[in-house]
Amino acid sequence: MNADAHPNELGEFLKARRAELSPRAVGLPDAGVKRRVKGLRREEVALLASISTDYYIRLEQGRRQASAPVLDALARVLHLDDEERAYMLELAGKAAAQPRRQAAQTVQPQLRRLLDELTTSPALILGRRMDILAWNPMVAALLTDFSKIPEKQRNYAWLLFSDPAMKNLHAHWEDIARACVAMLRREAGRNPQDQRMARLVGELSMADDDFRRWWGDHHVASRTRGNKVLRHPVAGDLTLDWDALSCAGDPEQQLVVWTAEPGTPSHDALRLLASWTATTDRSAADR
Repeated sequence: MNADAHPNELGEFLKARRAELSPRAVGLPDAGVKRRVKGLRREEVALLASISTDYYIRLEQGRRQASAPVLDALARVLHLDDEERAYMLELAGKAAAQPRRQAAQTVQPQLRRLLDELTTSPALILGRRMDILAWNPMVAALLTDFSKIPEKQRNYAWLLFSDPAMKNLHAHWEDIARACVAMLRREAGRNPQDQRMARLVGELSMADDDFRRWWGDHHVASRTRGNKVLRHPVAGDLTLDWDALSCAGDPEQQLVVWTAEPGTPSHDALRLLASWTATTDRSAADR
């Protein structure tokens, strides 16, 4: 791992995770006395991981590299899930290194054809850093007209935090935004040399207090599936499921599709939106 790419990110991650655990959660006695530190103390983590307190302190301070067995022990002690454990290993330099330079992404032809076939389901193609590489008319009608957004700002995370219309559209914006930050941090762990990611995180941290605070929480998640509730000005309230399908030709490209359970009001609303979109497109073509 390049030390400059992650200036003690591992230590910050460990501190954030132990701050969320109580002694009772890890099987330690709780005397009921008010503690001076939030969560577990460093010496408690060290005790549970069977390492010296000095070793753990040096690890948190970025002055010591951890072995794989120690990292496994810390993952157990801190109750890390699979995503968090993988992220910790990447920060510790135990995962395969990523290339320093990455070629510009172009949409895979097969993915483009699949996107074009989706005429009744909102869908878009996300690349690295949640850059929006392509989209269909339905998702433009559902979220926003991406063609009117400058290419450099065509990023899902950026729009979610900076566009008031996107905030108003999401009924549970905070939950969605927190998940977005966790996904972005997970990707940052995979690509520590990505300078564009570093700029994006820096700009969002400067522009939005919520983003800066949630980024500091060091939560991580992968982009796989989920659901969201939208308050759409044309289609009304929609409860939609979304799935992210990775491209075999370029695993850093994902086709994200929004669907609704058949027979539900949200499914009917999507059909209404598809009809409205088709009518709007025909009217534009006739002009």
